[in-house]
Amino acid sequence: MQDISFVLLGFFTGLSLILAIGAQNIFVIEQGLKKQYIFLICLICSISDLFLIFIGIFLFEYFRNFFSSVVELIFNILLLIFLVYFIISKIKIKYSDLNISFKKNPISLKSIIIKTLGFTYLNPHVYSDTVFFLGNFSKNFLISQKYYFGIGAAIASFIFFFCLGYLSKSLSHYLQNQITWKFINFFIVIFMSVLAFFVLLDIFY
Repeated sequence: MQDISFVLLGFFTGLSLILAIGAQNIFVIEQGLKKQYIFLICLICSISDLFLIFIGIFLFEYFRNFFSSVVELIFNILLLIFLVYFIISKIKIKYSDLNISFKKNPISLKSIIIKTLGFTYLNPHVYSDTVFFLGNFSKNFLISQKYYFGIGAAIASFIFFFCLGYLSKSLSHYLQNQITWKFINFFIVIFMSVLAFFVLLDIFY
């Protein structure tokens, strides 16, 4: 039962990080609308997240042996700063920037792979969200708990990207609706605020 709780924690934490208006998500939506290489794009995005999530978890697991109380305090403070910045950025987000293109242009398989990898690995947020945040947040978990936490976060990525890609046509009206994104970001702000509270408790207690 405890294992399931870590899977769920990983799932909702991972989902909160990727549920946002961003270049990668807009790209996935656009390609879904155009019905171009949807499966391949969603697979690349999902596998990339899986890879980076466990890189972050194992990176912090490896360096955990070198953590002193001072180093752990510094990482917790950095984590709290990241969370506060993340929450503020979600509150201040400009919904008017949402602009999805419906125009279908021919594109080669090679080009779509390069473009998807670019939107994924050239995005600095993907490293702060997966490697730093998820790795840092789970640094004090037992190794088995880290696995379940990482699996939960990876499942969230797979479900999110494939749903975004394949449902984008039928959901296009809602995905371009500012109210929808305001509701999504409200959920993210609340969830991340709860996580920030527990990190704050960890710092002082």
